[in-house]
Amino acid sequence: MTESPGLRVLSLIPPMTQLNTPYPSTAYLTGFLRARGVDARQDDLALKLVLELFTPDSLAALRALTRAMPAKKRPPALQSFDAQFDRYLATVSAVLGFLQGRDPTLAHRIASRAFLPEGPRFASLDAYYDPDGGDPLAWAFGALGVQDKARHLATLYLNDLADVLREAADPRFEFVRYAESLAMAQPTFAPLAAALAAPPTLVDETLARLTLDAVARHAPRVVLLSVPFPGSVYAAFRIAQTIKAHDPSIVTVLGGGFVNTELRELTEPRVFDYFDYVTLDDGERPLLALLEHLDGKRGKSRLVRTYVREDGAVRYINLAEPDIPFAEVGTPTWDGLPLDGYLSILDMLNPMHRLWSDGRWNKLTVAHGCYWKKCSFCDVSLDYIGRYDAASAEVLVDRIEAVVAETGQTGFHFVDEAAPPKMLKALADELARRKRSISWWGNIRFEKSFTPELCQQLADSGCIAISGGLEVASDRLLTLMKKGVSVDQVARVTKGFSDAGILVHAYLMYGFPTQTVQDTVDALEYVRQLFDAGCIQSGFFHRFVCTVHSPVGQHPDEYGIKLKPLPPISFAKNDVGFIDPTGVDHDALGVALNKALYNYMHGIGLDEDVRRWFDTKVPKPRVPRNFIARALGY
Repeated sequence: MTESPGLRVLSLIPPMTQLNTPYPSTAYLTGFLRARGVDARQDDLALKLVLELFTPDSLAALRALTRAMPAKKRPPALQSFDAQFDRYLATVSAVLGFLQGRDPTLAHRIASRAFLPEGPRFASLDAYYDPDGGDPLAWAFGALGVQDKARHLATLYLNDLADVLREAADPRFEFVRYAESLAMAQPTFAPLAAALAAPPTLVDETLARLTLDAVARHAPRVVLLSVPFPGSVYAAFRIAQTIKAHDPSIVTVLGGGFVNTELRELTEPRVFDYFDYVTLDDGERPLLALLEHLDGKRGKSRLVRTYVREDGAVRYINLAEPDIPFAEVGTPTWDGLPLDGYLSILDMLNPMHRLWSDGRWNKLTVAHGCYWKKCSFCDVSLDYIGRYDAASAEVLVDRIEAVVAETGQTGFHFVDEAAPPKMLKALADELARRKRSISWWGNIRFEKSFTPELCQQLADSGCIAISGGLEVASDRLLTLMKKGVSVDQVARVTKGFSDAGILVHAYLMYGFPTQTVQDTVDALEYVRQLFDAGCIQSGFFHRFVCTVHSPVGQHPDEYGIKLKPLPPISFAKNDVGFIDPTGVDHDALGVALNKALYNYMHGIGLDEDVRRWFDTKVPKPRVPRNFIARALGY
């Protein structure tokens, strides 16, 4: 397309997403639009908001709000903050600099436990039990050293300050799930509308100031707001509200993972008081059509996957045009993002979760969509899963080399739903051919194509960790889920990765339709054996959630459940409740599962009966205690 000189596009990352690395949506769109001749810019207001909230001036404002509250009504977080205010004031800038990697020698003072003020969050350190009676932090972190210990303490310090923000200034504030309840599976716009009409909080005022600064610096005519999670929706609407109050002629566009998943049946006109357009699924084709429309080269009726408001009603316009092939979407760019400002935090001791929050990773996609796209709990009917499209290994490594040249950093997180083994092998071959050294991690399916030989080749190519869905470790339920794997196959594949020196994380699930207490106990026994055999080193149990876009949500009778009726919906639609005739109290079981998993990750209890983790009487596992060993040929 030929771009008009005045149509500058600004893509914004709204609060809150990640603190350690930029969410990739704006990098993808900015790289694509620039390749098409568009004057495209980007900025990360999520990071900038946090950095602005944790300054001496902001802490002074928080103290004023704290002292305006009657002393007897101040919760412990505010009491601690007020009592230690001078120490917070003296340390906040230094802590941020340390977490940004600008002052690593400060780790020694932080790790001493004498430098930082310690609020209620530090009580969590008592949860780390050292079986030898020594320093619990030293036990929990092993030989990782003073830097990691200091990062964990500095993260607790930030969490204390986040609690102060929440108690004194904005009860919705979270580092990730910011005001999430206003948007997640929210059938009407009313709660969000009420929050947006309320007087602005200190957080709102800070975000508005940052928004106006970004608009002044970039002078955009179009602003794109990508909302990947429910916890970034409220702030995105606040940003759009600020822009419209400042200059109503600036075109605002809403898209992203939350929109693609939850706003597919949008009928709420009030959304368009803030956004002129709302687009679905991959943004490249809808944005090209929209920019051509705004440039006078395409009529409104020829928009693609776009909601608009006409005569007070919401209209969905979708001229059928093919999506941009994955091989042609171009290379993402991080130009314009504050790459030296991200915070490497160490919140959870789960080794895979640490990769999510620690270090700045370049995020890339090996292939669009999922090559399997059969799992019954997954949103396989949506484009981001259902449309599989791959590029060549040559194209992928070209992108990797361009990103390394731009950022100077060689760490990559491949954000695929499930990276295809054939493509990963080709990628490893091409990296070896070019003698390119990187570090990478990502998500896969535990399928038999990952032979020990391929696992070793991937390790040689730079793979440091992989995650995959074991889900419910039960062959009956894995078949019902259409996972296409079995427990013994998972054992062999994960052992191949582990033997190659690659960290293995298992996504685990409980509460799947028809899952019994016996199934749950058996699943935990499988997991115990997988840890004991060195097949996996990390895992996390998620509670199953039924969504309207999954096979379970679309054909509940095939899974033995009945869906609960949904209320009339004009805004978000995703999660749906269901009635399972088994009647199992999965919430109570979930506590035991995650307690067991935490201990297994630390090598504790691996030789004990799994029933010890449950508070109530549960049946004996039916799984032979040597099942995994036999699967591995021992």
